Amino acid sequence: MEGIIEHREVKVNGINMHLAEKGEGPVILFLHGYPELWYSWRHQILALSSMGYRAVAPDLRGYGDSDAPDSVDSYTCFHLVGDLVELIDVVAPDEGKVFVVGHDWGALLAWYLCMFRPDKVKALVNLSVPFVRLSREVKPIGAWKSHYGSDHYMYRFQAPGEIEAEFAEIGMDRVMKEYLIDFPVLLPKGKLFERSADDPLTLPCWLSEEEANYYVTKFQKSGFTGPLNYYRNLDRNWELLAPWTGCEIKTPAKFIIGDKDLVYHMPGMKEYIHNGGFKEDVPSLQEVVVMEGVAHYINMEKPDEINHHIYNFFRQFD
Repeated sequence: MEGIIEHREVKVNGINMHLAEKGEGPVILFLHGYPELWYSWRHQILALSSMGYRAVAPDLRGYGDSDAPDSVDSYTCFHLVGDLVELIDVVAPDEGKVFVVGHDWGALLAWYLCMFRPDKVKALVNLSVPFVRLSREVKPIGAWKSHYGSDHYMYRFQAPGEIEAEFAEIGMDRVMKEYLIDFPVLLPKGKLFERSADDPLTLPCWLSEEEANYYVTKFQKSGFTGPLNYYRNLDRNWELLAPWTGCEIKTPAKFIIGDKDLVYHMPGMKEYIHNGGFKEDVPSLQEVVVMEGVAHYINMEKPDEINHHIYNFFRQFD
């Protein structure tokens, strides 16, 4: 696959960003989540590039072979969306706008991109994370802690260096494979994962040992601090996003989630998605798809179905 997909480095927003790309035609920009890489889109890159599109998947700021600025303050929503705006100008200089597919944090950034710069996005397919209006009464980290307690992963990620040290004690191979098998909502101190360190790990059927080791190798090099800094800016983003309170996302959009995804089971999420709140905030939301028996890594678990969903939605805007 490394020989089939082309790789290059581009300068955007003051950092070097690694891109994987393939194909000719209208650009589809694929945005990965935590703790992932461009590599999570490998199936989509190969499929969509064969369907008449140019598939482009970066390692986001802090990940893989892209730069990871040291300062926590360099990972706000404005920095991350700023990277994407300049990236779009690099990969689609003539048209200045692209199709976008996002998953997890990549989906959240895609919603923000559509909110800040709707002129840059033709249409959007987002996976796993819907657009969610932020309460102006309580900051996100406090809200998650009050519901789940102090073991909730977003709260556990807040202190710089703390969770990184705990991950280091377990070892990168184990940590990455635990994440890819089953994304943990709670990370208790002293026993981060439900399985003990001595228990053998069985990878899911959609992930080979070689594929899992790609993530391990890249994260051994780049570490977790950059990715964790996204979470360390959640409360800061809440403050920065105040001027956009009540804003609608008007980009044509499609949303897909698995019924076993941890996001789908967050408090109030099903009601928001299905009872009108989501559609109210995203008036051009054309379809919501809930895939049965599918968990968080939906684009890797069911690549063929996701590829067809993407193609069938975007082709109406070509």
